[in-house]
Amino acid sequence: MGRIIAIANQKGGVGKTTTSINLSACLAEIGQKVLTVDIDPQGNTTSGLGVDKNTVENNVYDLLLGECSVETEIENQSLIASNVNLAGAEIELIGIDEKEYILKKALNKVRKQYDFIIIDCPPSLNMLTVNALTAADTVL
Repeated sequence: MGRIIAIANQKGGVGKTTTSINLSACLAEIGQKVLTVDIDPQGNTTSGLGVDKNTVENNVYDLLLGECSVETEIENQSLIASNVNLAGAEIELIGIDEKEYILKKALNKVRKQYDFIIIDCPPSLNMLTVNALTAADTVL
């Protein structure tokens, strides 16, 4: 069962995204199956892993709003992408029951397929970060 690691800090510019990208890539390089979740609306982890954040069909925003499920196709390294649309998720989650557990429930469905799930958090303590912390086994 995959270990879920959230990389979080309320301050921006401290290396969360850089750590997420490099940790994911290094783990994949040594043969570990890795899922990287970019839960930061800036989408820099998505871009840093070579994916155009503006052309991704399904992303974390769609996942949190129940409009898609986690589907991955890459052999050792997979990505759930993010873009600026995710910034609006906080408002749209307001009336939803157990909104703090949406990411945890979604990741639990695919957890057995991965050795590690790395979550890059936004630089704030908002509902996105709370979802990541709720889903995580470990926080870095």
